[in-house]
Amino acid sequence: MSLKDQFGKDVLITGWGHSRFGKLTDDTLESLIVQVASEAISNAGVEPGQIDEVYVGQFNAGMMPLAFPSSLALQVSPDLANVPATRVENACASGSAAFQQGTKSLLAGTAKTVLVIGAEKMTQAGADVVGAALLGADYDMAGKQSTTGFTGLFAEVAKHYAKRYAAAGALGDVLGSIAAKNHRNGVDNPYAQLRKDLGEEFCRTVSDKNPMVADPLRRTDCSPVSDGAAAVVLSTSPTGGATAPVRLAGFGQANDFFPAARRDPTAFEATRMSWQRALAMAGVGLEDLDLAEVHDCFTIAELLMYEAMGLTAPGQGARAIEEGWVYKDGKLPVNVSGGLKAKGHPVGATGVSQHVLAAMQLTGTAGDMQLAAPRRAAVQNMGGVGIANYVSILEAV
Repeated sequence: MSLKDQFGKDVLITGWGHSRFGKLTDDTLESLIVQVASEAISNAGVEPGQIDEVYVGQFNAGMMPLAFPSSLALQVSPDLANVPATRVENACASGSAAFQQGTKSLLAGTAKTVLVIGAEKMTQAGADVVGAALLGADYDMAGKQSTTGFTGLFAEVAKHYAKRYAAAGALGDVLGSIAAKNHRNGVDNPYAQLRKDLGEEFCRTVSDKNPMVADPLRRTDCSPVSDGAAAVVLSTSPTGGATAPVRLAGFGQANDFFPAARRDPTAFEATRMSWQRALAMAGVGLEDLDLAEVHDCFTIAELLMYEAMGLTAPGQGARAIEEGWVYKDGKLPVNVSGGLKAKGHPVGATGVSQHVLAAMQLTGTAGDMQLAAPRRAAVQNMGGVGIANYVSILEAV
């Protein structure tokens, strides 16, 4: 069973575009959207007039005055005039939310070719503005003052994890190893914001250059504030683009309860369910995957992803990093792109970016990041503390 078996049609990624991530002072939201949309359309080998619908993933939440970006993609060409365009928002999972909306348009038969864009401008806003905007994605802290912002929320998750699994002494080292892995991977990613191999010792140690942000999370445990954009063209049949298309074999979405009191802080149950739904639709198991791009907004999130996807049992996520399973030469490389940790996290762009980087791996076009002939990849994107969860299973054609 696969998506095609279930719905009777293919969903293919036939083209993509990706900007550099970082502090892009010379770029506007509009210029970023136009850049990646133009690249994706050209890469897919289609004309702008062939686009039936546009979905734009953007969180914003007050980080910039322009909160209505859906028609910015029409700036690519006059031939996009009057094409339906919709902004999609689901916190830090806005990009994957837009991707799934585009997928559903194809499956519903209302479109044959869809342009999906994820974009965000964050660095022009002050730290207090960004912090307040991101806290709007938390039921308990929205509108409240916080000195640690979303880092503090994931720090609480780490504390609960350490207490439950008696890992207080070792957890900091495990998280440091995850950070070091992703920084090392980010060196090979030309789009990445942070391209420096920091090493395990630096990432594990609190110092002037790596201060504690919210105990036990250090600066190297946190993804940076970023600008950036990415785009894909989704089609129901090959379009003769610059590269082979990539097939969407399955997808899953699951939402958890918003109030923290109604959630187990370390189980990430809805995240687990999104994985199960995507794998079931694709008709594959975890052992059939060759790589995964997961939502490591903080290193504790990646550790919990190992457990949510079923790579390890609950409380045993450290095995995946300690035994080398998630490194480039391991049985399931995770965040070969450097992840959010090194690549950057322009929140609305992240989910689309993950799909682009996975598609590049599956078509052998990932350059210095390239793994040896991967055939199947997973993408996992999350909004809030395990609240909105999306997983895609992609296959080489």
